[in-house]
Order: sequence, then C-alpha cells, then structure tokens
Amino acid sequence: MKNCILRHTGHTPTPLRTMLKRISVQHLTLGMHIDGFCAPWMEHPFWRNHFVLTDPQDIVRVRASTVQELWIDTSKGLDIAPEAAPQALPEVAVAPITAPAAAPTPQRDTTPTTAAVEYARAAQICAKAKQAVTTMFHEARLGQMVQTELAEQLVQEITDSVMRNPSAMVSLARIKTADDYTYMHSVAVCALMVALALQLKLDAAQTRSAGMGGLLHDLGKALMPLEVLNKPGKLTDAEFTLIKAHPTKGHMLLVECLTDDPAVLDIMLHHHERTDGSGYPNGQSGDGISLLAKMGAVCDVYDAISSDRPYKKGWDPAESLKKMAEWTHGHLDTQVFHAFVRSMGIYPTGSLVRLASGRIAVVTGQSTSTLLKPIVKVFFSTKSDMRIPPVVVDLSAPDCTDKITGREDPAYWRFPDLNQLWSGLGPLS
Repeated sequence: MKNCILRHTGHTPTPLRTMLKRISVQHLTLGMHIDGFCAPWMEHPFWRNHFVLTDPQDIVRVRASTVQELWIDTSKGLDIAPEAAPQALPEVAVAPITAPAAAPTPQRDTTPTTAAVEYARAAQICAKAKQAVTTMFHEARLGQMVQTELAEQLVQEITDSVMRNPSAMVSLARIKTADDYTYMHSVAVCALMVALALQLKLDAAQTRSAGMGGLLHDLGKALMPLEVLNKPGKLTDAEFTLIKAHPTKGHMLLVECLTDDPAVLDIMLHHHERTDGSGYPNGQSGDGISLLAKMGAVCDVYDAISSDRPYKKGWDPAESLKKMAEWTHGHLDTQVFHAFVRSMGIYPTGSLVRLASGRIAVVTGQSTSTLLKPIVKVFFSTKSDMRIPPVVVDLSAPDCTDKITGREDPAYWRFPDLNQLWSGLGPLS
C-alpha cells in the first residue's frame, strides 16, 4: 500500500504471535520492544506506545517518570535478562492475537476548572502534542505508518482539556514560533474544532471527528517541499499552486489507509473551500460545503492569522476576529463564525485591551454571562505611563465600574511578558 501512513484500526490485520510480558522499568534494556505503559498516556515520556528501545536516554526518561511497570513483546525484541527473570511479572500472552494489548484506558477527567488551573495541564498536553505531530509529519514524509490510536489519544487529551476549561488549551496552542508553526497549527486547530463542536452542541462522535479532522487537516503538507512550506517571503504563483495541492494529497493518504470516518476525510479535503465558491480544491459553495468543513475553514483561518508565521507576525486575537468578521460575507459561513465567536469571546484570551479607567489589561478568561465583559489582568497605567502591580478584574462582576473601550495593538506596546501575564506560566515560545 503506497504511502499509507495511518494504520486503520477497523480492518482485520494478519494474526501475530505475540509474547507479552509485564516488567518493572528497572529491568528495561536496549533492544526491548515496548508494547504499552502501565500508566496514563500523559504520564509516560513518549507519544508512542509501541516501539523498540534504541536510545539509552529513553531508558533514563522512562525511569525518571512516574511509570513503574510496562509491557514488552519478546517476539519483537529482547527478553528480560535471565538473572532478573525471577523478579519479573509472569508472561500473560502466548497465543496468536490480532493486535498488541494496550495499557488500561485511564479514567477521563472532565471536571470543570478555572483557566489558571488548566494552563499547567494544557501546557503539558501541548508539549507532548508537538512531539507527536512532528513525528507524524516526519513519518509521513518517509512514507512510514503512524498509528491512529495515538492520534485518537491526543484528540482525547485535547478534548478533555477543552471540556475542563475551553479557554486554556485554545489559547496556549495559539502561541507558537514561526519554526514550529506547521506542527502546532494542527494542535491548535484540533482544540479550536473541539471547542466549536461543543459550542454547537454536536454529539460525542461528531466532536471526535471534528477534533481528528482538525489534527490531521494539514497532514498533506508533509508531502510539500520544505523550502516552499517554510519560505519566509511571499509565494510565487507556481509555489502557491503547489501548496494548494495539500488537501488532495492528505486526502489521498487517508483514503489509501482505508480511514473509515468520512467526516475526517471531508475536513481534510474541504477546509479551504469558501462559501462563495472561490476556495479549493473543488470550488464548493454554500450548502455544498458540510458543517464540519465550514468549521474547519473558520478554525484554520483564525489560527493562521493569529499566529506568528515564517512570513508575517500574527494579529492580536481580538483583531483576528475583527478581520474575520469582515470576511464572513462570501468566504466564511456566517452562522459557524458567530458560534466560533461565542466559543472564543469577543475579546479572546490573550487580547490586549484598554479600559475606561485608562489602564491597559490583557484578557485572561471569559465571563459566563456576557461576551463583552471578560476577566482581565490590569497591569499598566496610561495616565502615569508606568507598569502597575497586576490585578485580576472580572468586568462582569456587579460591583465593577470599569469597562473595555477598545483593543490595543501589542506591536505598539511591545510588552515582553504579555503571554506570561495572561497564562500565569513561565516564558512561552
């Protein structure tokens, strides 16, 4: 199967004779084939669950984590050393099976949290997601297989974070360097798609498809020349024509792998279609574009224009929404865009605003009662032209007399710690 990069989990693979053994991390040696960790996905240091240990540092990373035990497949790698065998846990599978056993599915945690609490967890997910997506793109370029179960785990972690707090993950994923834009853009669009799906009250299956479609929507770019993909200047007509092939390329990759979710395929192929028919690759228009593809278009555009890219500085989140509002007629679906604004807020987290009191603040979260009065962190006085001790203010509180009078341009103010101010974390790339 040429260029098949996603292992479809629904078809029946050739039976494998697998020898699974549960061992302590202290018995790990190079050459062992890891076949699952006895810990939640976010607690072990790899984005994969199945691979051969070839790097001594990987053993160090496992032992430094909270993981105590894991599974190895002795039919694909080395067994435990004879002198350690008596201490190993018993062998559990010797008969032919159709797929490797996986670690138990951890209980999902979707208990609502504040943005401040969720930022730390979301930062961990972003770090692991960047590693996962970078590897997926790399393997796609090499024509190697990527396991869908890992993409599904990543989408689940992102979904749970968005359900705990819709602001933290989508805000952190927006922060990316120009160099890692291609990879973190996929993570950001996944989070945005999940948040939008929840806003539109889509069911669990549709929300999962939205997240998977967001994560994989640009996978076709893995087949684009890097010098074109990362070009710091404007693309030539020929280069743009080449880049415009990425939805079709990505769609072909998924079709060849027998991907059984038509919604994911649809998002990948049609996230650049526009309601007036000016998009690509098929020039679909109006109701000819599916809801999920329209969602993909909105989320893709928002993250693209609000992020730093190789050839331009990203716009402020609130400015990005303002620009998109101007483009809804003829390009983006109006109803989907309005739902997107409701999910993000008129002033999304990270927006720089001026208050009626003459103070400058950055938005740190959204109010549950109104889109126009978010939670902000005040930190600068225009009257004294000085920084002031940061204070969090809920503009929707009954006793609050201050209000937003307009957006401010971060490029004008050049506050070096703006991201740290709204996230409460250390320096963000």
